Amino acid sequence: MELQQMRYVIAVAETMNFTRAAERCLVVQSALSHQIARLERELGAKLFDRTSRRVQLTPAGEAFLPAARQSVEAAERARAEVTAAAGEIGGTLAIGAIPTVGAIDLAGSLKEFRARHPQVQISLRMGASGDLVDQVRQGALDVAFLGLRPGVEPTGVRGIELGRGELVALVPVGHPLAEERAVDLRRLSDETFVDFPAGSGGRAQSDEAFMAAGVRRRVAFEVMAVDFFARLIRQGLCIGLLPAAVVAEFPDLRVVELLDPPTRVEHLVWSRLRPAPAAAAFLAGLGVGSDGSPSPRT
Repeated sequence: MELQQMRYVIAVAETMNFTRAAERCLVVQSALSHQIARLERELGAKLFDRTSRRVQLTPAGEAFLPAARQSVEAAERARAEVTAAAGEIGGTLAIGAIPTVGAIDLAGSLKEFRARHPQVQISLRMGASGDLVDQVRQGALDVAFLGLRPGVEPTGVRGIELGRGELVALVPVGHPLAEERAVDLRRLSDETFVDFPAGSGGRAQSDEAFMAAGVRRRVAFEVMAVDFFARLIRQGLCIGLLPAAVVAEFPDLRVVELLDPPTRVEHLVWSRLRPAPAAAAFLAGLGVGSDGSPSPRT
């Protein structure tokens, strides 16, 4: 059993596609498929069910995947620890983030980190808070930036609260509410909304606020990309609620404050295990120690 075979299995499990997995691993698909078949023969079990339309983990594959991730992570950590002991931070840094991070300048932080540690390979994955915290627990991500409603804490990880903020309404120019300074949620009950997918942390903040106000609303458009939020609103198809910290990115739309706004809390989370050198350096660059205490910036 080889580490590279485990990397191939992880890539297929994450993409659910042999072609995309091969592209990610920079090998031809036939080589990746051959190595996975060889591993399956060694294990005496199929790891994937494959048809012409889809790829799916078998129960054996579901059982194998966490151990494979741990093995690959341990090997990469060992290599990074040796490099760090020689005075140079290397390895990989996998970051997850919600699309509406506002408590920090994430792009700016990544730029500063790369300037300090050019040997680290950085990856960034956008997603919903629940999925991101799961990936941190599983070791697929080193750190993640989440947005959760007040009173909800991420579990199974270490973390700190980055900040709290309120949501505002974003409406197109010419909308009847465009000239209003502030309204309550009841004024929005007849509007058509764009929002994050049902079940996501970002959606829950708004849903609970409308329920508390005794208001029902219609969410016709469910999307993850904030830029597409704005495009739909710009066309007059809907209105949306977004954190006040991010609406400045859309100066051509009108911002209406809410008298009873949904609120959210942004969190930074990382594994309960000791972070790899690159993750520890990233946290330190944000002024956070791996135990959550203040740390001198590197």
